[in-house]
Amino acid sequence: MKKLLLLVAAALAFGTAQAQTAALSCCARPAGPSATEAFALLANNQEFVGGHDAPLPYTYAGEGQMIEFKTPDGKNGKGFEIKSATPSTKYLLVYQEWWGLNDYIKKEAARFAQEMPGVNVLAVDLYDGRVAGTPEEAGKLMQSINTDRATAIVKGAQMHAGPKAQLASVGWCFGGGWSLQSALLGGKQTVGCVMYYGMPEKDVAKLKTLHSDVLGLFAEQDKSISPEVVAQFEKNMAAAGKKLTVKEYPAVHAFANPSNPKYDQALAEDAHQRALTYLKARLKA
Repeated sequence: MKKLLLLVAAALAFGTAQAQTAALSCCARPAGPSATEAFALLANNQEFVGGHDAPLPYTYAGEGQMIEFKTPDGKNGKGFEIKSATPSTKYLLVYQEWWGLNDYIKKEAARFAQEMPGVNVLAVDLYDGRVAGTPEEAGKLMQSINTDRATAIVKGAQMHAGPKAQLASVGWCFGGGWSLQSALLGGKQTVGCVMYYGMPEKDVAKLKTLHSDVLGLFAEQDKSISPEVVAQFEKNMAAAGKKLTVKEYPAVHAFANPSNPKYDQALAEDAHQRALTYLKARLKA
């Protein structure tokens, strides 16, 4: 009798363990980091860090102002805003490189505002006021980003634009990936997305929720967001049934950043004009 009871107990224990394992395999989150977390991990890659020279000195002194807005996590977010001269519900959300919302990003925001009258431009601060001056500082800031907090900042910026706003986004490097995440978070309000050499979203199920097409501007010599990464992004977008237009330039990562000593003015201008044409068409500016 004792042996029988022991066998029954063992069977029940095994059955419980199997059920728990099945429940975990069914309901656990997908393994591996998210797209934005994967990009942040590049701060541990010395080749990636070494490929970014410190920004050249620059001070922006044009129009626009820093603002604060409420975020869903009960805090405040920050951004640099240039309002349209006439009332408008069209918004271009601009996302920083890994350096933070520095004067170069303010300058880019101002350029888009000048070239797209009738559109409000908001450069979103994902670092909560912090700005890096060296690659090492930028790496630490990028790694310190909490995905939930960054998502709340993006949602706060979209709430600031309003429930009737048309939303388009553009971003570079770290901000390129967040431009795509912004498009996903914007839902039906999203009308366009431009990402410069940013980490693509790999989850096809998420990509299926996009409500706009995407323009991707990449660099053939980029060893982080490599041509292989771009090719996989094209496959994933096709699998999601979404339109992706890709332009790959014979250049290195961050070729469009004027603060980068490896800046390629001719290619950067071509990329900007492509982005501008795309955004004007989506926002009808």
